[in-house]
Amino acid sequence: MDIDSLYRIFLQSSGVTTDSRRCPAGSLFFALRGDTFDGNAFAAQALENGCTHAVVDNPACLPQDDARYVLVDDCLRTLQLLARHHRRTLGTRIIGITGTNGKTTTKELMAAVLSTSFRLHYTQGNLNNHIGVPLTLLGLRPEHQLAVVEMGASHPGDIRELVEIAEPDFGLITNVGKAHLEGFGSFEGVIRTKGELFDYLRSRGGATVFVHDDNDWLKDMAHDLRQIRYGSREGLFVTGRMTQNSPYLGFEWKAEGESAAHTVQTRLIGEYNLPNALAAATVGRFFGVPATDIDRALENYVPHNNRSQLVQTADNTLIVDAYNANPTSMMAAIENFRKMQAPSKMLILGDMRELGADSAAEHQHIVDHLEACGLTDVVLVGSQFAATRHSCPTYADAPALIAALEVERPTGKTILIKGSNGIHLQSVAEALMK
Repeated sequence: MDIDSLYRIFLQSSGVTTDSRRCPAGSLFFALRGDTFDGNAFAAQALENGCTHAVVDNPACLPQDDARYVLVDDCLRTLQLLARHHRRTLGTRIIGITGTNGKTTTKELMAAVLSTSFRLHYTQGNLNNHIGVPLTLLGLRPEHQLAVVEMGASHPGDIRELVEIAEPDFGLITNVGKAHLEGFGSFEGVIRTKGELFDYLRSRGGATVFVHDDNDWLKDMAHDLRQIRYGSREGLFVTGRMTQNSPYLGFEWKAEGESAAHTVQTRLIGEYNLPNALAAATVGRFFGVPATDIDRALENYVPHNNRSQLVQTADNTLIVDAYNANPTSMMAAIENFRKMQAPSKMLILGDMRELGADSAAEHQHIVDHLEACGLTDVVLVGSQFAATRHSCPTYADAPALIAALEVERPTGKTILIKGSNGIHLQSVAEALMK
């Protein structure tokens, strides 16, 4: 079936699903394949559970004379082409966002700001890969005036693939750092891949990008594009500075041409969130959102999903940043924690995943930095940290640490909990909340 014909079916549907267990009435099922499953085997179940049609790419699963089955060459590629077709048909202005750290928080802040003035569609959660981006685009509706589409990457070419589906009109790269080095091969590979967003916009001619002026890498990457800059230097489109970090971030900002600064008290933890907040303010001002609405949106935003969350328990104050970790974000979190005004600091740090050949050196660098800056109440979790030279208590995994905490529970401490999602430190945080 060609895309035009499939698009007519899509327009009559209530939406798209790839999970045969979650099939809203009238939805369209795509039988995607994974490492351990084949969605074709669940097409019949999806139809029973409420879908009107099932898009499949295995002729063997087709019953005779059932028009509800749509046979294509490749379900994933068809999903991507359908999403691009839908995006082109609606013509919604799209802001593409990527980066090593902070892209999800920046996307959420940007959405909070833009939603005050526009009917906005934006990436939910972290649906930012080759499946999530098409699903996000297929959620666009004619009433949406703007969209913010987050794009993640772990291998060269990932962003190029996503921008060719989403075709963004504007771009923002939060930063570039050491993450997914196993897939990218090197820090230079990270730069090239994240830069594929700017490369795409460059190919369109005259595209606008939002650039953090304090980051020389980003300025170089955007050298010949129309840049809307934000940062600490005077004379930028938006200039800002931190005013408080104990523990929530407070900052001042003002737009180009303004004499008076706006004061914002956020519910974000960490000085490293200042560029994220300034990015949201910059995009908001660029699209004409009133400054007072920007201030209110940034102040009301509450982080979730284990991203720099402050949790007060009966015994301790927890800073839970257990969604992800890489050398850049780990160092930023440690430095922010070191500067934070708080009594009895304790750190629970988990392994940083997907660093490949650089893993041993990067974990040792973190441990050495902890010792150099005098942070001694440290607990390490995971085999990579266990292999470093250190004198900290170390546990093989989260369950082992939880068992130890049941015997000797910390009290009266401010505890930073940070590690890659695969180390499951969120379970440690949950144990400390009980």
